[in-house]
Amino acid sequence: MKRFSKLILLALAAFFGGFSYSYAQGFQQVSNADDLFSVGGGARALGMGGAQVALVNDVTAGFWNPAGLSGMNTREISYMHSERFGGIVAYDYGAFAMPLRNEHDVLAITFFRQGVDGIKNTLNAWDRERDRPRANPQDYITEFSTSDMALLVSYATRYNENLTWGTSAKILYSRLGPFANGFGYSVDIGAQYQKGRFMAGVNLHNITTLMKLWSVNEEELEPLRNYFDDDELNDGFPIGQNEYSLPSIRAGVASFVDLQDFRITGAFYVVTHFEGRRTYYLNAGPISFQPHLGAEVGYKETIFVRAGITDVFTDKRSKFHASPTLGAGFKVGIFMLDYGFSSFAGANSNLGYTHRISAKISF
Repeated sequence: MKRFSKLILLALAAFFGGFSYSYAQGFQQVSNADDLFSVGGGARALGMGGAQVALVNDVTAGFWNPAGLSGMNTREISYMHSERFGGIVAYDYGAFAMPLRNEHDVLAITFFRQGVDGIKNTLNAWDRERDRPRANPQDYITEFSTSDMALLVSYATRYNENLTWGTSAKILYSRLGPFANGFGYSVDIGAQYQKGRFMAGVNLHNITTLMKLWSVNEEELEPLRNYFDDDELNDGFPIGQNEYSLPSIRAGVASFVDLQDFRITGAFYVVTHFEGRRTYYLNAGPISFQPHLGAEVGYKETIFVRAGITDVFTDKRSKFHASPTLGAGFKVGIFMLDYGFSSFAGANSNLGYTHRISAKISF
């Protein structure tokens, strides 16, 4: 089985990596092609500031670090709903994972959707020939949604007693109502090492480079053609565009200590980008860093309290800012319920609170 898993990894890397290299010159580099993944999966992660790459060992590992799936020995299913920016942006996450015949091999499927629904489309309510609103504009107003979706297929296995590794193949789809849509793909590769109470993990995010292809429905945008042609800030009427995002590295450590019926866990990890994100980011030239810190106190593996720090950056005066997070969890038998809360303090607090509730069932 290990030989088969290595063949899968090599095939994915060869196909996606080769395809990406062949077409990269026809793509424009961007830094936000996968913003959908900035939220992550599972309310436990939010409560701990996202510090999961070395710690995660359940169904949510398909996103955080696919190597963590090898810590599972039962089938698991998870779902999370979150609302951001005062409830304007809805975020849904679902995942299913199951061990294969070999007890150390695990397969997982993960789904993400982030979107804004009920957006008013008033383009047809304007009479362009007479340059004024129609007599009955409400009859021409429709609604549309804008959304980003992703599907991850993950596989993990154990290399030896202490080391596990895994990979996730990702397909992304974005839709801006009837006006435009985009399709993307990439691969993640991760590893975890554990010895006693010490854990370390690394996830090579978009190791093959995230490629995304956009197409535009010119017919739907026709009412805005004059605006694009006359506005000096625009480069002209929008057309389809190909984009790519460079790989990033997510590496961290974690440890725990048992005190009678309590387990205290601490975790830290850093996201390293190579896109020249210098404005307000901790950086060293074109390399930028996003640290995350989290802690969890569990009582008899039933009640959990969590806290973390995320969104660390500097302002114009090089003053540090960070957003704290809080969370809690409760486990009864095969059922686990988690809650996470953030953006209640720090520079992002004026964007509204973020609440996340996730549920997990182990079969």
